[in-house]
Amino acid sequence: MALPNQQTVDYPSFKLVLVGDGGTGKTTFVKRHLTGEFEKKYEPTIGVEVHPLDFFTNCGKIRFYCWDTAGQEKFGGLRDGYYIHGQCAIIMFDVTARLTYKNVPTWHRDLCRVCENIPIVLCGNKVDVKNRDPNLHFVESPALAPPEVQIDLAAQQQHEAELAAAANQPLPDDDDDVFE
Repeated sequence: MALPNQQTVDYPSFKLVLVGDGGTGKTTFVKRHLTGEFEKKYEPTIGVEVHPLDFFTNCGKIRFYCWDTAGQEKFGGLRDGYYIHGQCAIIMFDVTARLTYKNVPTWHRDLCRVCENIPIVLCGNKVDVKNRDPNLHFVESPALAPPEVQIDLAAQQQHEAELAAAANQPLPDDDDDVFE
């Protein structure tokens, strides 16, 4: 699944779709495999970037054309269109951000809707981030101040009497002519 401007190779190649929320480390993951660099600066991917990733296996060399998709909704663009003909996928989430994990089922559903039965790997990223699980816990309930409302008992009794008197008033007959 090479793009028109990429050369094809004479060893097995596969279209790998890399998805997940913005900021989970998808592009950093790809760059790390391509060049060994580790980019700490975050720049959102716009649309999709396709990179050839070669791996050496016991059965020989293979290539994944890695479609690194935008995780930011505003950059989503063709999203489902990027999945077409996907042969495998990675769903990435950030172990330091619970919401990115909660969104995994949505990414999975979108992939399966387009690609049906392909191998999918779930990848928890950023395990290297220090202090990712602070032991924060609440030890007791906060003391709430009592309400500062003063009730006038005489006024309350007057309102209740007026309400009872109104409830005892007879309803008008069903004569619609009265209102014309």
